[in-house]
Amino acid sequence: MRLTLGKIHIKGVNFGNTTKIENGVLFVNKQELTGLLSEDARIAGIELFLAKPGENTRIVPVKDVIEPRVKVEGPGNVFPGFLGKVDTVGTGRTHVLQGAAVVTCGKIVGFQEGIIDMTGPGAQYTPFSKTFNVVVKIEPVAGLNQHEHENVVRMAGFKAAAYLGEAGRTVVPDSEEIFDWPSLKEAMSLYPNLPKVAYVYMLQTQGLLHDTYVYGIDAKRILPTLIAPTEVFDGAIVSGNCVSACDKNPTYVHLNQPIITELFKRHGKDYNFVGVIITNENVTLADKERSSNYTARLAEMLGIDAAIVSEEGFGNPDADLVMNCRKLEQQGIKTVLVTDEYAGRDGSSQSLADTASEATAVVTAGNANQTIVLPKMDTLIGHAEAVDVIAGGFNGSLRQDGSIEVEIQAITGATSEVGFGKLSALGL
Repeated sequence: MRLTLGKIHIKGVNFGNTTKIENGVLFVNKQELTGLLSEDARIAGIELFLAKPGENTRIVPVKDVIEPRVKVEGPGNVFPGFLGKVDTVGTGRTHVLQGAAVVTCGKIVGFQEGIIDMTGPGAQYTPFSKTFNVVVKIEPVAGLNQHEHENVVRMAGFKAAAYLGEAGRTVVPDSEEIFDWPSLKEAMSLYPNLPKVAYVYMLQTQGLLHDTYVYGIDAKRILPTLIAPTEVFDGAIVSGNCVSACDKNPTYVHLNQPIITELFKRHGKDYNFVGVIITNENVTLADKERSSNYTARLAEMLGIDAAIVSEEGFGNPDADLVMNCRKLEQQGIKTVLVTDEYAGRDGSSQSLADTASEATAVVTAGNANQTIVLPKMDTLIGHAEAVDVIAGGFNGSLRQDGSIEVEIQAITGATSEVGFGKLSALGL
């Protein structure tokens, strides 16, 4: 399997009469995109805004962030299972508008949504302060239930990203990345002197607006399974989550999955990267046992020597994380966990809701309970009052002068549990 990602470097964004890319600037026909999204009768109102790096702008509440892309060659289309046919992706050529993003916001869907500041101290915690953002503010019709509301916002984001991606279809990319993925038979015979490593990719699937989709299927309905890393890069996995903004994986992060990217870089040098196991995060003990058992079985069938396991979310999913770790380690598979912490504002509380003696190697993405004061911004896109109720905020978070005091839990991407963020750690 070979996937070529043609990267078109976006260095600016403006509204214009035609949606196109010219000299690295994305021009957006505001009327045309608004008309496309307004075809959904469940939407009462749509507004489009631009938010650029360094501007005195705040976006809240943020639902999802999506990278504009277009499938140029090969089977499938962007966001398979939602737009077009449900063809398998991960091969051929896809053009990427690197540096651009669609950000969805509007009336709050679920209480676990986020904040993006384009400048100031909050901008240091979110990677999306550096992207050129086309913000889609969506207000649903009255009486829509939360799950339909989530679907409306999710689909509008995908449609907007696909629409903008079409502007790059015939553009010659500024750079290319080529990913070759061998068959399992070939992978097992490669680099016999290097340890075999797999990635266990935990997807948030607890329901109650905590959903992730694989080829359009809610991942809570799947058993753990193998997926080609090129499929992940090509849009097979998308977010439907309203989980805490700091550590949820927006669709943009799935498309640019940093752990898989790093595994590719070191493949054939430090280890033999043989596969990605996707698994879900469950609510009941029986479901947790089933998924962790099957994850361990797949790892055993692959014959791996080591695994990286990342989670999405906190609290209840910590049990899934620890179960995966324990069962892999008991099979002799060296396991590294990637998570974040909810250790209280003073950092002295228990970091995870569960633990195991086998969890001897853990990478932390930071303490989500750390507090921060975000200054008033000149421009607000969305609804500022949401900060009093979103996860990480509290009654009184929004101050009379327009500044905000919140935990970094409220900032989109602040403690990314796959490392798609700006925090780093030093080993001492």
